[in-house]
Amino acid sequence: MTLNASVDLPQRPFRLNYGFGSHRGLRRQLNEDSLVVTGNLFAVADGMGGHEAGEVASRICVETLAAGVKEVRNDLTADELQQLMVTADQAIRRVGGSRAGTTLAGVAIVRELQGLYWMVFNVGDSRTYRLSEGEFEQVSVDHSEVQEMVDEGYLTDEEARHHPRRHVITRALGTGEASESDFWMLSVHDGDRLMVCSDGLTSEVPDEEIRRELAENNSPQDAVDALIRRALDGGGRDNITVIVVDVEDTDAEGDRESTSPRPGEADEQQTTRPRFDGGSGGRMVNGERVFGMNEGEGE
Repeated sequence: MTLNASVDLPQRPFRLNYGFGSHRGLRRQLNEDSLVVTGNLFAVADGMGGHEAGEVASRICVETLAAGVKEVRNDLTADELQQLMVTADQAIRRVGGSRAGTTLAGVAIVRELQGLYWMVFNVGDSRTYRLSEGEFEQVSVDHSEVQEMVDEGYLTDEEARHHPRRHVITRALGTGEASESDFWMLSVHDGDRLMVCSDGLTSEVPDEEIRRELAENNSPQDAVDALIRRALDGGGRDNITVIVVDVEDTDAEGDRESTSPRPGEADEQQTTRPRFDGGSGGRMVNGERVFGMNEGEGE
């Protein structure tokens, strides 16, 4: 799937340019990942449970987020986002009866104390990374057995990548067990690049290769496509979903001289962009499920 998009934040000096993609991988029959992209929220849910239960759980999760964000539009607060995650957890349990669950990772632009911040949120082992001023970091922390062993000094990061229990998570939405989310607040800066992904990427591609692709690809969509290709080349043993978001300071546009398109923006005649109408089914794009595009975006 190829999709480029950008959105200006009303009354804010930033434009968010973004791309995203999802691939079933080479071993799985179903894609149980879902994603949501809106003007101010970007998230990936990786469902689990078997017999399509994981697909249902991740879909309910992103539908809940998309519907909630659409109601508040660009006035999202940290408290509202946390409540949406509680609502998603409850909705999954009502439908799945604790037989299904999903991880969730993402970022949202929120207004707190009259300032703009990235609110990074995480449940499970889907991840959020940031590349800012040349510094690359994993912002989220996995909720998994191997991460606990790394934290306690029993494993190195490299050993954790290959540990037989690396996919055993300790928190998820909808399972009726631990579902508490972790949150981080980061200042929004011109030139920030954030990436949200399912573990189908990080299980196949080391962090250094992720950093290289994010640094070398100017367009968010080019970065997404390159990362998915790397995951497939690495084995593609799981579903792979990636979102890349760039921050552009629109106040500084007049000082920039460039003959090339801005990252994430594309020729309208060469780009097909879905619209989201608030219904429960999302839109299918090249066989993948996409939720949350604001009405009229990309037209």
